[in-house]
Amino acid sequence: MKTASFSALVLPLVLALSGAVASGAASAADFELALVIKDHRFEPSEPVVPANQRVRLTVHNQDSTPEEFESKALGREKIIPAKAKAVIFVGPLKPGRYTFVGEFHEDTAQGVLVVQ
Repeated sequence: MKTASFSALVLPLVLALSGAVASGAASAADFELALVIKDHRFEPSEPVVPANQRVRLTVHNQDSTPEEFESKALGREKIIPAKAKAVIFVGPLKPGRYTFVGEFHEDTAQGVLVVQ
């Protein structure tokens, strides 16, 4: 009896936790986009992604200083250390243009996510 009641309590908890972990990972349906920060500029500076689909941005900061990816339009900000990568999920998004900047070098690190 104790085993059955223990299993009845533990199994739903394990399933709930595994679902929470899986929801944070990239799904096969995510569109993947690689952005590079080099010389305090984003490359590409105007990437195009599909509308109505979640996007997995992998930002690789190749500079020797940290940068902060910031987009008020996307509701995201993330510090990316020097010579490091960060993953940022956005969307699904409606068609349009969503600006982003490198907050530590706003004069040069600018971009627009074009959603079509």
